[in-house]
Amino acid sequence: MAAIKDGYRVTRHVCPRNCYDACGILAYMKNGRLVKVSGDPLHGYTRGKLCSKGYNYLNMVYNPDRIKYPLRQAVRGSGIWQKISWDEALEIICEKILDLKDRYGTTLPVCLNKYSGNFGLLHYAAEGMFNSLGPTTQSLGSPCWSAGLDAQFFDFGNNYNSDPEEIEQAGLIILWGVNPAWTAVHSLPYIFKAQEKGARVVVIDPIYTQTARKADWYIQINPGSDGALALALAKIIWESGCADWNFLNNHTSGWHQFQEYLKDLNLDEAAAECGQELSVIRDLAQEITTRKPCFIWIGYGLQRHVWGGQNVRAINALGAITGSIGMPGGGVQYTNLKTWDLFNYNFLKTRHSNRYININLFAHNLKTLDNPPVKMLWVSCRNLLKQDADINSLLQQLKGIELIVTVDKFLTDTALHSDLVLPTTTFFEALDVVPSYWHHWLSINEKAIDPYYESKSDLEIAQMVTKALNKYQVGSCDFPQYPSEEAYLDREFTDSIYKTLDINHWTDLKEGPARVKGTPTAWADKKFQTPSGKYEFYSNRALAHGLPAMPVKRSGLAPNKDYPYWLLTPHHLQGLNSQFQFTNKQGKLQLEPVVYINHKTAASKGIKKGSMVEIFNDYGSIILKAYLTDDTSPDTLVCYQGLGKTASSNPNTLVKSILTDMGACRTGSEGMAFYDVFVDFKVWREA
Repeated sequence: MAAIKDGYRVTRHVCPRNCYDACGILAYMKNGRLVKVSGDPLHGYTRGKLCSKGYNYLNMVYNPDRIKYPLRQAVRGSGIWQKISWDEALEIICEKILDLKDRYGTTLPVCLNKYSGNFGLLHYAAEGMFNSLGPTTQSLGSPCWSAGLDAQFFDFGNNYNSDPEEIEQAGLIILWGVNPAWTAVHSLPYIFKAQEKGARVVVIDPIYTQTARKADWYIQINPGSDGALALALAKIIWESGCADWNFLNNHTSGWHQFQEYLKDLNLDEAAAECGQELSVIRDLAQEITTRKPCFIWIGYGLQRHVWGGQNVRAINALGAITGSIGMPGGGVQYTNLKTWDLFNYNFLKTRHSNRYININLFAHNLKTLDNPPVKMLWVSCRNLLKQDADINSLLQQLKGIELIVTVDKFLTDTALHSDLVLPTTTFFEALDVVPSYWHHWLSINEKAIDPYYESKSDLEIAQMVTKALNKYQVGSCDFPQYPSEEAYLDREFTDSIYKTLDINHWTDLKEGPARVKGTPTAWADKKFQTPSGKYEFYSNRALAHGLPAMPVKRSGLAPNKDYPYWLLTPHHLQGLNSQFQFTNKQGKLQLEPVVYINHKTAASKGIKKGSMVEIFNDYGSIILKAYLTDDTSPDTLVCYQGLGKTASSNPNTLVKSILTDMGACRTGSEGMAFYDVFVDFKVWREA
């Protein structure tokens, strides 16, 4: 693009954060400096608008706390930093890799822990470089969405969703455990349009969210009991004769087995488990069967429980019984990997036997791995000490690692416990292409400005490490050394991709985002990618993974006498994990971490608004200011995660590594039960 408009040089971008919307962005430069951003009106989903975080990106690019040069810490955790050159940093890294290879006879002591802090095809260069070293240790899986991915894979055969723009064709919209008013704001116009046409919006969530305030009906469910509610609804709809028999008889497998299970389901027990009167569940079943099509959007939070995958499978089954799957404006939506799956990620392919460890058991793995142990850790696109579980244990295990390298823009909690910190670019400073896991659009990040001081992209760093290693020891790393970012993209885009996107070359994306061709309705042809070719109530794949073959009710963890309160830690409007804690100009948007407590619960403990509260369990304690509310139930505390800059306010201190039931099939490791956390609390200091 790089057009000149009203005296600005304008380039096209897409937000690479781990977020539903992957917003199209235009950047405006004067004299080589980024001076403003706006939404890209050519993006068919986000349509020229950004969220509040997107409009704040200038404060990320030019934040005075941003790292300018490679830094070496005198003693880990001391806060005494020395500016060093890239050559010095590369020397330290290469010497350690080669030393470990010589000592242990393998590169397995070298470990990569990377996840989703910066999406884009070329950001997979970090994994590519590690795969090119020889066998290394790498974290595998996802702390985010694993259980739900498996659940939809077992039932549908793949992870596709309809174009979210189809929401406006729905007769009933069920927002189940998702808060798009805060986390997917660009979906709201489509939801509002559906309401204008007569659709009703139902929100099912343990928290009375901003989205719930905009809905026609809010159902406050007990945490982790979503499967019980979905199965109760399925039984009522089937018994009332309102099931879609054409879909069940012609497009599903295992319906008769599931029907037999529903016969024995106790509705009173299911209603009690999810905290609802049976009459409320019957009313919702009536809405589902009379207002069609029914669009169900499953959020990621409800599968962050020990039986999270079963929760999602139960909701899938509800969608199948209603026959809404494959209907425009209907179906069960979780995520869309169709755009991601276009690419081969060529430099990811490995010829070595890596040692993969569950990303959600990282502290445990560091403690137990031997033959050989992990002795060097490379962290990229993650902030372990803010977002992982078992943080206190992780801190202990990091002491045994000889070299910790963190690639980041800021001195995060993890960077502060590193030996080397390498400055990396923002998406305005490097070329890349970014798919979405929600909508059906693909966009480009042009290079708008020069890198900030000595910042380098993940791709540049991978190339530099490769070149330096091979200088020290020829053949140490075979990561491909193409002459430019453009050359890497040339190898990723194939003729079939161009046909699918209806473009001639990836550079056409500079003229506007491209939409994936094909039907916008997931599973419209009723041809599922399961072994049977049908929607599977009964999944032999699930059975082969040691899981129930069908979506059955499983009671999960619950509060107890020692720790009688749930602690839920969702995303805040102004945050996404801990990525935006450094972007607030002069503290104007700095959000103080607080704990939300039901008024009745607070009164029972003599807690007033503004009181400092100690929240604790067997794994640690944190101190937060109390905020009294009726948005949560009496047995549920809410603390929005990723806010604050002190360890004493980090709710992940209280999170134990408890795995979900599913995730290993699609991501390689089970997911993380972040919402099965139980605590007690007391006054720490009066208001």
